[in-house]
Amino acid sequence: MVVPRTDFPILNREIHGKKLVYLDNAATTQKPKVVIDAMNNYYENYNSNVHRAVHLMAGEATDSYESCRTTLKNWFNAERAIFTSGTTEAINLAAHAWGKENLRSGDVVLMTEMEHHSDIVPWQLLADDLDIELRYIPVKEDFTLDLEAFDASLDGVKLVCIVHTSNVLGVRNPIEYVIEKSHSIGAKVLIDAAQGVPHKQIDFEKSGADFMAMSAHKMMGPTGIGALLVTEEIFQSMRPFMGGGDMIQTVTLKGSTYQDNEHKFEAGTPKIAEAIGWKAALDYMANIDLEAEHSRLVEIAKWTSSQLEDLGATIYGRYSEQDAAVVSFLFDNLHPEDLAHYLDAMGFAIRTGHHCAQPLLERLGVKGTARASFYLYNTMEEAVEFIEAVKYVLEKFG
Repeated sequence: MVVPRTDFPILNREIHGKKLVYLDNAATTQKPKVVIDAMNNYYENYNSNVHRAVHLMAGEATDSYESCRTTLKNWFNAERAIFTSGTTEAINLAAHAWGKENLRSGDVVLMTEMEHHSDIVPWQLLADDLDIELRYIPVKEDFTLDLEAFDASLDGVKLVCIVHTSNVLGVRNPIEYVIEKSHSIGAKVLIDAAQGVPHKQIDFEKSGADFMAMSAHKMMGPTGIGALLVTEEIFQSMRPFMGGGDMIQTVTLKGSTYQDNEHKFEAGTPKIAEAIGWKAALDYMANIDLEAEHSRLVEIAKWTSSQLEDLGATIYGRYSEQDAAVVSFLFDNLHPEDLAHYLDAMGFAIRTGHHCAQPLLERLGVKGTARASFYLYNTMEEAVEFIEAVKYVLEKFG
């Protein structure tokens, strides 16, 4: 199935009187009408809380909400799928519910220099509380991880946190090697898959990872919902860190007992409409040849990067076949924020800044980059138009 642009209402919009060319997909993707309709249908026809009441609409809402969890488990081949507000909360959940229970003073958490802030800050906060040690795998000049340094850093490591695909570089990391080596010394592995799941149907069980975090809005679902996938072993070793309704079995003034399913970590009224929308997005993705689309998009990104390089840009990426269609770049004679404003006036939406990856940008020796990122509804024609627009800006203002 070729993704019809007509499935995405927002792509009909004009920006400053120009046709919208949306190239900020690594930040968030646009939503097909089926996702919007599914959420509207819930609010219009069976809006109700879940898990509690016995009336008809409560049953319909509960079935629809839990159907998303079932679809997630099947899509990723996972034993446990805990709903969160997104990747950030998923990693914080791992830090609080697993880290506080299983890490001790002197234990080591190993990360990489290319992690998103969401996979750095929670562990820094935990290090303040538990006196654990944090180590970082450096990034080499070719934008890949230094695996020799990784091998040399494993002594005493209890958890390895690694981003599946960099949101700045588009580089897909060798998670298979990292998982195998980590498990060989008894360490657990957490994968930040926010940039991986939009492009590939990852088999969680086959991957061997212990945790995998993701956000729905990166894969055409709504904002405000994500998930932490965990193995059964990890699930049983986690302790609730947020208490309230729906996560308990019994509550007395002397103490409480907890649910034995994922609700144990989902206190309070959940993200019902968002789960329904995510289910619709996953069903939509099931009709797409993600491998073929991924190859198409990487070729577009590779062409775009070469054209930008010909125009004098420095490119931060490599565009191997498994990498993401993300083009981070800089011009010496034009500030990225200025470029983005000029392009916005011409209808092009791109991202600038540090992309919530300041340690990586520091490693690259820059304060920020401009970033164009492509997704299923983007075309080669849009890439050509983008390059023509950049040429115009450089000639006019560079």
